[in-house]
Amino acid sequence: MIIQTSAEGKPNFAIEQKDHARTSGQLAKHFGNANFNAPTPKELVIYIIEHHDEGWESIDALVEQSPTTGLPHHLTQTPLPYLIQTSKASPDFNEKHHAYCGLLSSMHTYGLFNGRYGLSDFIFIDKISAEHKSAADAMLAYELARQARLKAELGADSTTSAWIQEEALFNNYKLLQFFDTLSLYFHTTHKEARKEATFLNAPDGKGSNETLTISPVENEAYVLSPWCFESDSVEVFAEGRYINPQPQGADFKSIFESTSKEKQIYKLVKG
Repeated sequence: MIIQTSAEGKPNFAIEQKDHARTSGQLAKHFGNANFNAPTPKELVIYIIEHHDEGWESIDALVEQSPTTGLPHHLTQTPLPYLIQTSKASPDFNEKHHAYCGLLSSMHTYGLFNGRYGLSDFIFIDKISAEHKSAADAMLAYELARQARLKAELGADSTTSAWIQEEALFNNYKLLQFFDTLSLYFHTTHKEARKEATFLNAPDGKGSNETLTISPVENEAYVLSPWCFESDSVEVFAEGRYINPQPQGADFKSIFESTSKEKQIYKLVKG
């Protein structure tokens, strides 16, 4: 899950990974204007963005309590065996929908362990302990084989072969990373603590990558510049539960599941 920071004395907003991905998908549905081309194939790209963390569903359903925070495990504190499991399960899910969704999902998995194909200088695979390294390496080797298999399948069809050309494929991969990280901007940090942030390598679909800046403004809105959406404002939401840390030994799963989901609303406006 994603455990949002909170003001002192306030509960944390806990967001299941699939709900985080739904916010990413809401944003993706509005993407595109005169300066930013909508993705091709649009429906499949939106689908994978909307479902890029579907493999987390069974892990989030465990509602395991962190011994250090008294809350569910935060994304970056998830036990590594679970992370390896979700990293394969998400491409498995997306491949069942379409080979292209499986390919982009597999690239997302591989990229998270390997510096996002050069978009990040954080190489997660190098930080993994010897205890789990062989399992992580095996999972990543499986994903590379999956990518080769799906590229061959897509390349054999004249309709889909253009989608796997390097520029087109990485354009959509970068879109997935952009909407993932833009959602995380809202999901990881509570409203009062959000500050200006930048997003690198957002593709315009015309051969260039842009740096986008987001800034909080009055009326609980956020200016995004340059503007990449079809209308002058976009409103999206995330579902989650407001949870207080619980003492060890509490029936945490029951407490979590009996807490109703609520919505946080995020409004982006053109500068």
